[in-house]
Amino acid sequence: MAGLGLVLLVLIGAIIVWVIFTYNRFIRKQLEVDNGWSAIDIQLKRRHDLIPNLVETAKGYMTHESATLTRIAELRASITKAPAGANVMGMENELTRMIGSLLAVVENYPDLKANQNFLSLQEELASTENRIAYARQYYNEVVKQFNIAIRIFPASVVAGALHLEPRRMWDLDENAAEREPVAVKFN
Repeated sequence: MAGLGLVLLVLIGAIIVWVIFTYNRFIRKQLEVDNGWSAIDIQLKRRHDLIPNLVETAKGYMTHESATLTRIAELRASITKAPAGANVMGMENELTRMIGSLLAVVENYPDLKANQNFLSLQEELASTENRIAYARQYYNEVVKQFNIAIRIFPASVVAGALHLEPRRMWDLDENAAEREPVAVKFN
C-alpha cells in the first residue's frame, strides 16, 4: 500500500513538472511571436518614415503619376493612424504593391532616376523592403512553431486550459494581387 502511494505521488509530481515545463514553453513561444511582430513593426515604421521623402522627391518629376503618389501618401497616413492592434496586414500589402509600381514607373523619368536624393532614398527603401521580408519570414516561422506547439497532444490540453489560440501568419491579401507582377504603364 505504501509503495502504491509513493508511485502515485511520483506520478503526480511528474505531471506537475510537465505542466510547468509546457506552460513555460508556451510563454517562451508567445514572446518569440511578439518579438517577431515587433521586428516587422520596426521595419514598417522605418519604411513609413522614408515614404514622405520619396514622394516629395518624386512629385517634382512625376506629373503623370500624381494618383499613385497620392495613394501612397494616403495609405501611409491610414496605417500610421491605425489604432494599436488593428489589422494592418492588408494595407501594408497594398502599400508594398504601390511602392513597387512607383519604382517601376521611375524608368520613364530619366531626370528623376539621376537625382542623387531619389537614388539614395530608393536604395534605402530597397534595403528596408528586404528587412521587412526577412522580419515577415521570421515572424511566420515563430508563429508556425507556436501554433504547432499548442495543437500537439498532450500539450494541447494545457494550451486549451490556458485559452491559447493560434496566431495568424503574415500572408498575402485574399485577392492575391501581390502574387501578380507589378503593372508598368508608359504614358
